Amino acid sequence: MLKSESLIALGLMGLSAYFMYYAVALPIGWVEGSGPGGGAFPFWLSFIMFLASAGILIKSLRTAAPSEPFFDPDMIGQVASVMAALVVAVALMPLLGTYIALPAFLIWYLKFYGRHGWVLTGSIVVGTLLVLFFFFEVTLRILMPKGITEPLFFPLYRIFF
Repeated sequence: MLKSESLIALGLMGLSAYFMYYAVALPIGWVEGSGPGGGAFPFWLSFIMFLASAGILIKSLRTAAPSEPFFDPDMIGQVASVMAALVVAVALMPLLGTYIALPAFLIWYLKFYGRHGWVLTGSIVVGTLLVLFFFFEVTLRILMPKGITEPLFFPLYRIFF
């Protein structure tokens, strides 16, 4: 009988293969004059996920079966609360924008759910937003949803575009 780790690894491998199959509909190599093709990031991230899942599968098949249940009842409630918070954050992105919804989720998760200090929470929130902005908006020129905060970004658009 397969362990839950093996089943999850197989599921992730199948999902990765599905993503790779559809990513090759777009160019996955370097497109002269414009950078990586539209399928490059989905393909290579899915490939990495496939390899990681294969490693988990091999490791789980080599180890003895666990003697305790996979899901602890307390863990199910914790996972459900984080999933609910993620759903709320994603639902708020079109209205409030990524740069409000994402920090709100990170602050809730790190400070209130994880009980970390304000210095760590603030550092991770600000660092994540800076990396997100410069990677997607400036480097790749992929605009993130801004919602009601769009006018606040007009000065940055003039600087970077």
